[in-house]
This record gives sequence, structure tokens and C-alpha cells, in this order.
Amino acid sequence: MTAHFPGKAPVDGYGQGGFSFAGMSHRGSILVLPSGIYAWNPDPLELKPGDFAMALAESGEIDLLLIGMGPTMARPPKAVREAIESSGMMIDPMATGHAIATYNLLLHEGRKVAAALIAVDHAP
Repeated sequence: MTAHFPGKAPVDGYGQGGFSFAGMSHRGSILVLPSGIYAWNPDPLELKPGDFAMALAESGEIDLLLIGMGPTMARPPKAVREAIESSGMMIDPMATGHAIATYNLLLHEGRKVAAALIAVDHAP
């Protein structure tokens, strides 16, 4: 995958099935990693460990992986949780809007954070 933005940036907005960041916008879900912001196309109802391969590859640079699960909080499947935790990252699933706010705060604090954000149609 090619980074939409090669580096760290806050997520400025979301809704209508996409996100805005670094003066750009993207329709669909995104991975926000230390190496950049990438298009991400998982099946949100059937997340698999392979959907997180890029985050797992950068696990040495990430202490906490936030997962924006969509409009409401949901737990990712056990296999996903185990794969992420076995890499040494902590995982925190929450609604996408909350994940964005938490990511932006922790990024501003200089923390080693990443986010896997499932797109939502409407921001509250």
C-alpha cells in the first residue's frame, strides 16, 4: 500500500464514509501508523489478524493501537486481540470518534500510538 501521507499527522475530521488529515481527505477506512496514513479495507464485521499486518510490522514503534470500531464500541475478535497483544502492543477498541480524539491527544503528547479506524457515515 502507498501512504496517503508519509508521516505522523492528527486526524482532523471524519464522517460521510471517510477522514480528513494533513489537508487531504480519504474515503474509506484508514490505518494511522508511525510510517504514514494508509488506506485500509477490512471487512468491519469480520476483522482478522491479517487486517493488522502493517501495524504488526511496525509494533516496535507502537505502544498502543487504538481501533475505531465504527459508530459504537465493539470488541474485535479474540484472534485479533491475541495477535496484537502478542506483538507487545496494547490494544484499545472504541467507537471511531473516540479513537480519533484519543489518538490526536496521545500523538500531541508524543506517545507511541497508532490507530486502525473504520469509516462511519455520520459523525455525531
